[in-house]
Amino acid sequence: MLFLETNTEESVSTVEKVTEDVTAQTKSLLHIDDLAKLLTWTNLIKWSISILTILAFFVLYKLIKRAIKKHAETKFQKHTTMIITKTISYTYYALMFMYVLSLFGINLSAVWGAAGVAGLAIGFAAQTTISNLISGVFVLSEKVMKVGDYISIGSTNGIVDSVGLLSVKVHTLDNQMVRIANSTIINNSLMNYSHFPKRRFVFELPISYDSDMEAALKAAEKIPSMCPSVLKDPEPLAFFDGFNSAVTLRLAVWFNSPDLIKVKNEVYINTVKAFNEAGVTIPFTRYDVKLVTDDDKKKTPAKTKAAEKKTAIKKTTKK
Repeated sequence: MLFLETNTEESVSTVEKVTEDVTAQTKSLLHIDDLAKLLTWTNLIKWSISILTILAFFVLYKLIKRAIKKHAETKFQKHTTMIITKTISYTYYALMFMYVLSLFGINLSAVWGAAGVAGLAIGFAAQTTISNLISGVFVLSEKVMKVGDYISIGSTNGIVDSVGLLSVKVHTLDNQMVRIANSTIINNSLMNYSHFPKRRFVFELPISYDSDMEAALKAAEKIPSMCPSVLKDPEPLAFFDGFNSAVTLRLAVWFNSPDLIKVKNEVYINTVKAFNEAGVTIPFTRYDVKLVTDDDKKKTPAKTKAAEKKTAIKKTTKK
């Protein structure tokens, strides 16, 4: 009996030790003690307030973004509105990121210091990008173009597809995409053919010196009325503008900006019709060729031959 009681006590103590070891190992694996320290009423209240604060900021962000977007759509162009809403979104996410870091006890001053050093290094490495970014702000604020406008910058002509903070993308008339850096736009002259609803084009209509200039002027003044796409207001204007290889007659007409090609075709076709009816000749480049035969040389006057001899003697003397 004594032996059995002794063995029983040893077995119980052994089981208790094993149980204590398993419990200790389980606690160490699950970090129960650490969790117990964290799961206090103070921490739970703190986390609840933090979650409610994040939700409140999120709702406030959505309301502000919607209100600003609605207001911007009535004041700005579509691409400008998109950039404003993106800026608001990035600002919100950055603030929320810093707030979450502060909840975990991370020192934000150290983060700002590291960000400043990193920003300085990135700034030196990306000077062109920063220049384009700043130029993009000016391009957007000046509203010099919008999507769909036909523009010309240097040797590039095309229709605007997008206006961004770094660049403007256009497609040419032969459907080639061209990316133009915003710094290039700021540093060069930009011509926007679509900025105003109306535009003027001056046609050069040369006439020969044999033509009646008054009849040519009257014929030119009739041409706009023969072209449906030419506007009556402002009034077209025909005027002479100098003498060159032909008499230079110019015709200035106004039209809606998208009708340029149509107006060109109408004016050139009706110019030929009007000039033919008025008997006005449009000159063209020609060459007069004179063939000199041996008989013509023999018929050359004696004075001319003597002059040619004197010229030959002078050239020989100079040599």
